[in-house]
Amino acid sequence: MRKGLFLTMAAVLFGSAGLAWSTDGLRVFTAEGARRMEIAREQPQVPGMVLQTMSGDLEKLGNQPDKVTLIEFIYTTCPTICQSSGGEFAHLRDLLVEKDLPVRMMSVSFDPVADTLEALADYGALHEADGQYWTVARPQLPDLTEMLDFFRVTVIPDNWGGYQHNIAVLLINPEGRFSGVFNTDAYKEITEAVERASR
Repeated sequence: MRKGLFLTMAAVLFGSAGLAWSTDGLRVFTAEGARRMEIAREQPQVPGMVLQTMSGDLEKLGNQPDKVTLIEFIYTTCPTICQSSGGEFAHLRDLLVEKDLPVRMMSVSFDPVADTLEALADYGALHEADGQYWTVARPQLPDLTEMLDFFRVTVIPDNWGGYQHNIAVLLINPEGRFSGVFNTDAYKEITEAVERASR
């Protein structure tokens, strides 16, 4: 009986140790959670990639020493999640403007061939992006893979002309470091992170 109890306890301890190892000390249960913790810990420097905004201007990503940059990745023809996240991004914009925080917001397409300047402008108009505080942009095609890899954005064609992809609000601090990943509706958490990064 004691032997059976010992084996049971050993199995529990071994299983708990394995769970702790696989979840980064019992703090992470998903790949997305692990990504968020790793980014917050490492805060890698954003590469000097160039985006084309919906107005046709070229802007260097992460080159805003006096502002926090918030990014969401989208494709403009997405009929569901991108549209709802666009609405949440708009609500976040309203909250940040109300607090007069120094922020640049960007909705970045990961489908730069299909998402023409006209498509970017239409998406911007739909969500009331003014082109100044919030703009819609696309990467240069040669930079697309590097950009998605750096921000750890997963994009999988769905065989219906669209994509499955993870969606979040990504924060680049004024020093140009990728330092936060948040749910699109985590308004309080994002606002507080922007306030901290702006000090």
